[in-house]
Amino acid sequence: MHVHSHSNSQSHDRHHHVQAGQGSDTVLKWSLAATLVFVAVQVGAGLTAGSLALISDAGHNFTDALALGLALFGVYLRRKPADESRTFGYHRGGVLAAFVNALSLVLLSLFVFHEAWERLWKPQPVEEFTMIAVAGLGIVLNVGIMLGLKAHSSDVNIRAAFVHMLGDALGSVAIIIGAVVIRNTGWYVIDPLLSILIGALIVWSSWDVIRESLNILLEGMPRGIELKNVTEAIRSVPGVLDVHDLHVWSLGSGAHALSCHALIEDMPPSESDCILRGITHALGDDFNIHHSTIQFEHTRCAVTGSGCSMDSRCGQPC
Repeated sequence: MHVHSHSNSQSHDRHHHVQAGQGSDTVLKWSLAATLVFVAVQVGAGLTAGSLALISDAGHNFTDALALGLALFGVYLRRKPADESRTFGYHRGGVLAAFVNALSLVLLSLFVFHEAWERLWKPQPVEEFTMIAVAGLGIVLNVGIMLGLKAHSSDVNIRAAFVHMLGDALGSVAIIIGAVVIRNTGWYVIDPLLSILIGALIVWSSWDVIRESLNILLEGMPRGIELKNVTEAIRSVPGVLDVHDLHVWSLGSGAHALSCHALIEDMPPSESDCILRGITHALGDDFNIHHSTIQFEHTRCAVTGSGCSMDSRCGQPC
């Protein structure tokens, strides 16, 4: 006899994510608006000052705006309940958007590298004071947003946005240092070198988003979770003899799901309820997995490439 049990977690997840989104969405909205305005200011100042570094940093700030927008979009999607056509909800919407936008940012960085290469051979004069003023404004903006996000940094999306802001603040510091060096030495080649550094930072942060989002879309093992640790945790639950056909994947950023077959002694479903509760508590407490489907078995089955193969004759071993 087989007992299929599914953890009742949709209401749990929705309640948890609604609580996480309260307050953070206001911070995200204001931070996103301020960042987009600053991007426009940087582009205009970069064109006026002739600074490719400022224009490159505007691209980096756009990655920050993207991170903030995706975090806000993630809060919105997590509040939407599952329906008949999307039984797991809308977690993958934000992941798909992150993947596409990260690819576009890599293309933007390639353009920055091309322009920087041209300027390395033909350096152009820049307005150092404009670079310093705009970069200083960027530091104030990024530090202010970081302070606003810090209170909500337990959410993975917001924590990612916080890291983006920290990286951009460091980029602004580099621009100020570069402008001071140009002012005192006249080495205009510093400007394209800074743009290459900032472009590399964009690629680095974008590649991390591409790798994580692609892993989620391909239903790979969630980051930070190892299959052997999950297997050991389930086997350690009293009453579980063995576990196989185990699958763990991410529905979205921070939302994970699991399915498996657990071998137990032959007993009525009512008596196996405590085993099920032990498994779901272990998964939730140790791995933050709240969507789980556990199939109980009291006879071993043959595991093949397509999964667990059970004999059609009731009560007979596989």
